[in-house]
Amino acid sequence: MIETIEETRSFNVKATVIWNIIGNISRCDWVPGVESIELNGDERTFKMAGMGELVEKILECDEEAMILKYSAIKTMAPIKHHLAQINLIEDGEKTLFRWSTEIDPPEFSEAIRAGMLASLDKLEEIVSNQ
Repeated sequence: MIETIEETRSFNVKATVIWNIIGNISRCDWVPGVESIELNGDERTFKMAGMGELVEKILECDEEAMILKYSAIKTMAPIKHHLAQINLIEDGEKTLFRWSTEIDPPEFSEAIRAGMLASLDKLEEIVSNQ
């Protein structure tokens, strides 16, 4: 059974400021626990402290529409389905950050949500320090 998790946050900066961080798919400073990212074509491998590797397939990275879509294809957890999408919507000097993740099995949904919230908090910290 697929469960969908959604998180939305407003940032007091233009969407391009956020996109310059998240649209750079090799950048990992906004994702807590990630030591490095290695790119190989449309796959990115996260090296995570004490958790080994996580491999994601980048399905879409549209700079103009400011959409990033990806799927976890290799994880330590027995995940059957994972599909995530980030959309940035500019509203004047503000940006609405919409992040949704489909996950199966649903027992991983709270861990995924916690990771999304931690990443949004870190992103807020980076943006406020620029």
